[in-house]
Amino acid sequence: MTHPMAANSEFQALNAFSATLGQNSDRTQAAGGNTSLKHDGAMWIKASGTWLAHALERDIMVPVVLADFLAALADKDPRAETAVDFVDQARNSLNLRPSIETSVHAVIPHAVVAHIHCVETLAHAVQPGCEAEIARRFATLGDVASAFVPYCRPGVPLSEEILARSTPATNVLILGNHGLVVSGASVAEVEDRLNRVCQALALPHRPAQEADLGKLAAIVAGTNYRLPANPIVHGVALDPVSAGHVRGGSLYPDHVVFLGPGVIETDDIAAGEAIRKPEAKDGPPPMLVLPGLGIVLHRRTTTAADALALCLWNVASRLPAGAAIQRLTPEQDYQLTHWEAEKYRQALDAKAKAS
Repeated sequence: MTHPMAANSEFQALNAFSATLGQNSDRTQAAGGNTSLKHDGAMWIKASGTWLAHALERDIMVPVVLADFLAALADKDPRAETAVDFVDQARNSLNLRPSIETSVHAVIPHAVVAHIHCVETLAHAVQPGCEAEIARRFATLGDVASAFVPYCRPGVPLSEEILARSTPATNVLILGNHGLVVSGASVAEVEDRLNRVCQALALPHRPAQEADLGKLAAIVAGTNYRLPANPIVHGVALDPVSAGHVRGGSLYPDHVVFLGPGVIETDDIAAGEAIRKPEAKDGPPPMLVLPGLGIVLHRRTTTAADALALCLWNVASRLPAGAAIQRLTPEQDYQLTHWEAEKYRQALDAKAKAS
């Protein structure tokens, strides 16, 4: 079937841009991040559980009737939480469900919006009082009108906070403990602005120490855990500075969703597997940190867990020694692990692994 927007050049550009973002692990990871295009009364937005990296391979965009959805948001209609009832189903042949961040994209007045979990942004956004340093780095970017939005639960609460802290001219949002939003009149404009913003936020990072993979393989043999796909992620356990930064609580939402709340450190895999944090969902911890050795992932985890383990290293290794860290609270972790929209995204991830 021909996609209803297949001939639209801006839609084609959005898909190409989305794929580029999704294929860069420094910009976004797994099913994280989302892009959108407002056109002719509809907002085409990445579907929940899909990967930006696949934008050129498959249909990942779903149309939302913008005026109806914005009216629902203004009326505090609970249906706005999932946005499902506002999808133009006549143009949604795959029965896709809109992103959990549909409300965030909708309240931003610009035609094109990109929301990513850029590791450079996250390394700033988990540090309390980061606004002054970010403003300093943006000072030479004349076309950037930015605002900082403290952490709140993604979805409708976040969109309400964005409305309260931005103006119609705002085109860059730094989301505390969450990520980056860049918007503009066209895909080309947003892509250019996003690249320059990420470059301005770039931070040096510590190199990863080499793990003893043979020893780790012997440790996981016969257990329900496996080694991660990329050995660089063992730096989380091997680098004392990074280990200190990730200890004590979650840094951002997708970590909670795909790796569980915070980190669990253990010298014994069986003991670690039995740990159940009150704010976590049912089941064993997706990730365990073995101090001084490396990290292991539960065998039920998918490639999304590998992507988020890499993200954790990429963020932690950019945080300087002695940096103050703002972490999510157990209550905020619980909001994410027991949120229906995130359970849906996790179910899609598990289904993809089984297929």
